[in-house]
Amino acid sequence: MKILVTGARGFVGKNLVAELGNVGYQDILEFDIDTDKCLLEQYASECEFIFHLAGVNRPKVEKEFMEGNFGFTSELLALLEKHNNKAPILATSSIQAEKDNPYGRSKKAGEDLLFAYSRETGVKVLVYRLPNLFGKWCRPNYNSVIATFCYNIARDLEIQINDPETELGLCYIDDVIRELIQAMEGTPSMDGKFCVIPTTHQIKLGKLAGIIRSFKKIREDLSIPDMNDQFTKKLYSTYLSYLPEDNFSYQLNMHCDQRGSFTEFFRTTERGQVSVNVSKPGITKGNHWHHTKNEKFMVVSGEGLIRFRRIDSDIVIEYRVSGDKLEVVDIPPGYTHSIVNVGETDLVTIMWVNECFDPEHTDTYYMEV
Repeated sequence: MKILVTGARGFVGKNLVAELGNVGYQDILEFDIDTDKCLLEQYASECEFIFHLAGVNRPKVEKEFMEGNFGFTSELLALLEKHNNKAPILATSSIQAEKDNPYGRSKKAGEDLLFAYSRETGVKVLVYRLPNLFGKWCRPNYNSVIATFCYNIARDLEIQINDPETELGLCYIDDVIRELIQAMEGTPSMDGKFCVIPTTHQIKLGKLAGIIRSFKKIREDLSIPDMNDQFTKKLYSTYLSYLPEDNFSYQLNMHCDQRGSFTEFFRTTERGQVSVNVSKPGITKGNHWHHTKNEKFMVVSGEGLIRFRRIDSDIVIEYRVSGDKLEVVDIPPGYTHSIVNVGETDLVTIMWVNECFDPEHTDTYYMEV
């Protein structure tokens, strides 16, 4: 199927074109503001479905609202009629179409034109009134508060908050793209005569800024956002996409001595912490036990011997482990345990513990295995 995408290099367009390719649609006719206008007629004559995403939301002069949001739609429809092309049209409008302002009036005019075209020709028309969108590839300091906040906070730049109690309705770009493709394939989500994005999020502006600022601190406290909260999960992915390209990496605090090193990777209040332990050949670490704290060890390089002894028993249990065959060894409470490097190279072990280290309550007691 030949799919025409107008506004193909805009925020929604770029994400849509990429995902259409991912799910197997290869014949994509991309049209944007700088595309040769002669191609529009060719595309209008041969396309079999249309994603009409093109529009104007930040013009230099007010009249460009109507020219871009009504005029270009009219031009596209005229070309389709000229070639008797009955391809279905999915168009993105805005919740601003409900408001009496220049932008809203222009979007409403474009909607009315599309619905009238559908009545006159019988062509299927789907119109989405989109709320504020967020996600990767959105232009910061333009018309997206989340893109601007993420971009500026990642660079220690100021952000402006006029009223922290302002309530925002938001949709994540992946949810939008999923819905648009499902609509093309015949199952749009409807609310009256308009189509809707089923998954939306509500948040106050001040809280939004606070969450994004907390992402900035993650590199310092090694925390991980709450991935159970879908909005936070999506927002963190968005924030990472705005990191400066020379600042993707960050250093960890390696605790080094003659035995090797111990480095904390990340920590969460809900899921404990993960660390990387490096032991030199012949070195033994551990020889302690816990009441409640429990761990998982996974050797990823080198050869090791993990030894256990229940503190009220003389029986020693041994597990030989190697980076050649990855396996996880549980460290139960009530067993003193150790890990010794029995190989000729460094022993590298990924260690998970069910709670973050608390120097006031370590729940760690020395005892030789």
